Amino acid sequence: MSDDLKAWQARRHLELAGAESWLGMRGLFWLEPGLNSVGSGAGSVVLLPGGPAHLGDLFWQGGKVVWQSVDGETLELQTDVAGQPSVVDFQNWSFFPVDRESRIAVRLRDRNWAASQSFDGLDYFDFDPAWQIEAEWQALSPPLKMEVPNVSGDLKMVEVGHQAVFEVAGQTVVLLPMAVNDKEIFFVFRDRTSGKETYGAGRFLKAAPAVNGKICLNFNFSFNPPCAFTPFATCPLPPPENWLPFAVPAGERKWVKPG
Repeated sequence: MSDDLKAWQARRHLELAGAESWLGMRGLFWLEPGLNSVGSGAGSVVLLPGGPAHLGDLFWQGGKVVWQSVDGETLELQTDVAGQPSVVDFQNWSFFPVDRESRIAVRLRDRNWAASQSFDGLDYFDFDPAWQIEAEWQALSPPLKMEVPNVSGDLKMVEVGHQAVFEVAGQTVVLLPMAVNDKEIFFVFRDRTSGKETYGAGRFLKAAPAVNGKICLNFNFSFNPPCAFTPFATCPLPPPENWLPFAVPAGERKWVKPG
């Protein structure tokens, strides 16, 4: 196993074991335009597990989300549409807005989740250099437009300008990227291990930008999406074009919740 892969696996462990882990998510609440109450009261839109019945309100209108606490604090919150969202902390709880195709939801996190839930780490297939694959990075003209569903049932229109073409055991296959920028290429895929040895809804894979019309698909770095760890994520699902007709025994295996 390469040092790069060891370091990546160590980072994955720290990410999931930390206070801001997906394992600490405790709620996903969809806002309505106008005033949305936050608190432990039964009528709260963002329902907290404890604390005051009414902690404050989230006002959503015209693309803006404003937090108004009962003690008079007013703060405009940024969603995750352009990066890290604004976070409101209360005791061991944090909540923050996320934008999903112009719908706004609030995620609730317990920063002390690890005190009541064990995390013993992730399980991986053995490193296999055969799954470091050089693929052709072919332009699509005209670009392909496709609707990509997520686990919540929402659809996102994605424009695909390239495809990765490669061969496994004499079979030529294609992967379509979900996102491309100057730092990385992002794929969502399924294979014959999905739902058995790996997470049923598929896995994620990131690749470095193409060089001279080639990209490296290193499936040893394939990993579980957030929805493998919490029901409060909104992960994209792999399009039918990215359902590989063979097993990819590389990368992260299925995570099984203790107990």
